[in-house]
Amino acid sequence: MELLDGKFVSEKLKEEITREAAAVLATTGRKPHLVAILVGNDGGSETYVASKMKNCEKVGFKSSLFRYDESVSEAELLAKIEEINKDSDVDGLIVQLPLPKHIDPEKVTETIDYRKDVDGFHPVNLGRMMRNLPCFIPATPYGILLMLEEYKIETSGKHCVVVGRSNIVGSPMSILMARNAYPGNCTVTLTHSRTRNLEETVRSADIIVAAIGKKNFITADMVKDGAVVIDVGINRETSTLTKSGYKLYGDVDFENVAPKASWITPVPGGVGLMTIIGLLKNTLASAKKEIYS
Repeated sequence: MELLDGKFVSEKLKEEITREAAAVLATTGRKPHLVAILVGNDGGSETYVASKMKNCEKVGFKSSLFRYDESVSEAELLAKIEEINKDSDVDGLIVQLPLPKHIDPEKVTETIDYRKDVDGFHPVNLGRMMRNLPCFIPATPYGILLMLEEYKIETSGKHCVVVGRSNIVGSPMSILMARNAYPGNCTVTLTHSRTRNLEETVRSADIIVAAIGKKNFITADMVKDGAVVIDVGINRETSTLTKSGYKLYGDVDFENVAPKASWITPVPGGVGLMTIIGLLKNTLASAKKEIYS
């Protein structure tokens, strides 16, 4: 068993991003600029946004955070997004999910200018991704692709089983792993809550992408010897044993699955760190006008 070490890969790529951000500043006189909007006080969201802002600073980006109370109206939030869309100093805009129930996340996503949609959720970017055209790839799948590249994991002709069909990870991951590119050229099975014989299907996989949001859902008896296991899950549970007061678990029963896997991502220290890299690389590409002029 070998670790797909998100900490190692993310630090290496942050060094590359730092050099490129410095070149952007030298050429244009401005830093790549990421704006985040945070609504409410969700603990997980607070942690994720703080990490994104900290990493922007580390690689030489400018970052701005706009906070709103949970009671903010949908109209006010959409007006702020429109304002940021028009700001030529902003390269990337993210609105942290989840949002309060009275705000439609689809409306929010579609209001963001697709040319600043560095989370890769806008229908224009998803459509271009499906056609294998230049676009902002959703940050988590993008991070996974970068990790597979770094470790030179063979994907061509492999059977990839994706567990979970969310628009954020599962569905785009299934498209990316099937595309005619590297990483890609897999035969992909996308599984979900209605899949029959799920255990048997997962057991047939050469590559497993677990993104279902359930602690230790993938067990050792569902994994064949030598499989590559990518754990996207981040499940928080309160704990008296940690300084933070909570402990993170993946969707994969790491302790029992790891001995069977050829490669596996840990939680924490795996895909979560690579998601931030995907976000930074999309923001850098926006600042350099590599995808949309």
